[in-house]
Amino acid sequence: MLVCVRTTINLPDGLAEAAKARAAAEGRTFTSVVEEGLHRVLAAEGRIRSQGEPLPTYGDRDGSFLVDLLDREALWEALDADGSA
Repeated sequence: MLVCVRTTINLPDGLAEAAKARAAAEGRTFTSVVEEGLHRVLAAEGRIRSQGEPLPTYGDRDGSFLVDLLDREALWEALDADGSA
């Protein structure tokens, strides 16, 4: 079961801008860049295991993904779009 926590963090402007720029350059979300950084720091300290193998993804044959599992907003939108609401 995937549990996500929404939280607010305060970052220096320059750090936030650099992370957003990297996310945009790599076609990723800001959240995924921050998450990767936290994983690296905590794994280096031995506090958590490394991320290991990436999760499988499924999509169209042309290579476009139906849902990027690293994009939490898109994931929640897909889960909420089941038509029951």
